[in-house]
Amino acid sequence: MKKHSDNNKKGKAKSPVKNAKSKPQRDKAIHNDAEEDHGDDDGHDHGIAGPEQAGWRAHLGLLVGLFILICVLVADYGFGIKLSKWVSLAVNGVAYLLAGWNVLVLAFRKAIRGDIFNEFVLMSVATLGAFYIGEYSEGVAVMVFYSIGEWFQDSAVDRATASIKALLDIRPDEVTVIRDGKTLVVPSAKVELEETIQVKAGEKVALDGELISDKGSFNTAALTGESRPDSKYKGEAVLAGMINLNTVSEIKVTALFKDSKLSKILEMVQDASSRKSQTQLFISKFAKVYTPIVFFLALALALVPYFFVADYVFNQWLYRALVFLVISCPCALVVSIPLGYFGGIGLASKNGILFKGGNFLDVMTKIDTIVMDKTGTLTKGVFKVQKVVPVGLTEKQLVKLAAILEKNSTHPVGQAIIEFAGKDADSGKATAVEEISGHGLIGKVNGKDVLAGNLKLLKKYKVDYPKEIEEIVDTMVVIAVDKKYAGYITIADEIKEDAAEAIKQMHELNIKTVMFSGDKQAVVDYVAKKLGIDNAFGDLLPEGKVEKVEALIKEGRHIAFVGDGVNDAPVIALADAGIAMGGLGSDAAIETADIVIQNDQILKIVSALRIGKLTRNIVWQNIILAMTVKVAVLSLGAFGVANLWEAVIADVGVAFLAILNAIRIQKKTI
Repeated sequence: MKKHSDNNKKGKAKSPVKNAKSKPQRDKAIHNDAEEDHGDDDGHDHGIAGPEQAGWRAHLGLLVGLFILICVLVADYGFGIKLSKWVSLAVNGVAYLLAGWNVLVLAFRKAIRGDIFNEFVLMSVATLGAFYIGEYSEGVAVMVFYSIGEWFQDSAVDRATASIKALLDIRPDEVTVIRDGKTLVVPSAKVELEETIQVKAGEKVALDGELISDKGSFNTAALTGESRPDSKYKGEAVLAGMINLNTVSEIKVTALFKDSKLSKILEMVQDASSRKSQTQLFISKFAKVYTPIVFFLALALALVPYFFVADYVFNQWLYRALVFLVISCPCALVVSIPLGYFGGIGLASKNGILFKGGNFLDVMTKIDTIVMDKTGTLTKGVFKVQKVVPVGLTEKQLVKLAAILEKNSTHPVGQAIIEFAGKDADSGKATAVEEISGHGLIGKVNGKDVLAGNLKLLKKYKVDYPKEIEEIVDTMVVIAVDKKYAGYITIADEIKEDAAEAIKQMHELNIKTVMFSGDKQAVVDYVAKKLGIDNAFGDLLPEGKVEKVEALIKEGRHIAFVGDGVNDAPVIALADAGIAMGGLGSDAAIETADIVIQNDQILKIVSALRIGKLTRNIVWQNIILAMTVKVAVLSLGAFGVANLWEAVIADVGVAFLAILNAIRIQKKTI
């Protein structure tokens, strides 16, 4: 089934994080991804300074060039000291090479590869042209301010990746492991499965595992975006990235360093930087067309007036063409827009929401309908047995048969029955077990044919039952033994505390809310009424959910589907965006969904919608700002009103403003 909107959705690129790396390698990898995000497709690859050389020492030549320029200008305009032509050429030439050597080298490399329509060649031509007509100081000024702009852009990208680097840094490279009764400090990547690691108070957990100690308290902020203690008890899962808050804890390793939940999350976040939004792709294509046009317009501006202007002076029109070239540089667009999307991904990550690409930030701005699974999304998915009503058996016998059969299922309803049965669940073994999707389980227990599931299961196998039980509102498991109705067990789930507020805020954003469930319609209607959900559909099999989503698509709806990411793959594939709740607990959720919410808060869906809209607004502010300023100064330059000083200040200034606007996304509170 093909999606009804093309969002480059399902490409699952593999990330280098898959293989365990040392911290410096991981830092470098993420920086390279960030640069690649605004480099490969738009011709804007900042080769001037990497993250290891981001300090002023890497730009010492540029700073010296700026100092020389200031001295020349102060001598000229402050003290009236005019340098002779050749001295001025020598002094300004040194300043020019110090400030622009890297730009000139990049321009040359690209030119010999046949790539002459890029900003590095554009700036080199403009500045060398200024030297040709004797405007040495202006040529140096253009190169100095352009290089300062590049430095600022690189720094902005580094800051924008800070929250992603923070994720990469949360796992320690070394861990204390207990071997032969002794504690040893070894690299985290060298620890094997089933080994026991020791985590002291204040230390970060390096590997996924199972708590061996009786009790522990852990901060999960790095994983969920919430800084609050989470109490764990013996046998419960502890994940890499959590911080041990009090006593020394011992943990049995259940996943290798490279296979932890956090590794999968990091892989996803890194991939996100290379998945471009439709706006980014448009700007990249626009820049490839725009830059050659600008070159030829500048050439025409220098040469065409020869045929129409009586007192044509080549140097005068060449100067106007150079102004045209400088202001037309597309830098503000091709840097600030990817930076805006990267900022949006970073803001979401800090809030425990993982977008698999900038394209899904765009998708969330178009969503007008949110379809939610009931169990585990709107409700806690923590079921408790409320009532046992046996027919022809004792209560204990009914629960025992159901529990033995349900041991073959991972459904939370089945787990509630197993928990209620206690030791009786281990007193027998079911054979020939078959799970019928959307219905329940069938199998043999102690030589008896047992069915346990919903009423659809009994109807499928033509088992008669009292019609009055159809009126029961609670979630119910009905049991049949040897094709005879044997009673039912009612089980209650609890609605999440933030569900009603989340639905209210969705309605405030003019979002239509829909709930799907395999549970019976009476239960679904009760939950929908309590939460104020617009439409609710119960008794749905997986294929029924697909049909309902297809119907919404035919209405022209843009849909986000929210579920557990495990059994809803067909629906997620149809939806514009698939959102998985509680991603830390499910590998399948991380693999399947487009957006993963790392905890169980339904309000995070509203946050994801707002982050998408915030990112889009800032990106379009930058596009309008850059284009307005450039068109205005291009016009002034063509008519000889603007000079090179004004052109470079306008170009670098608009880039500064656009970048500052983009990086403020990271400072926002959602």
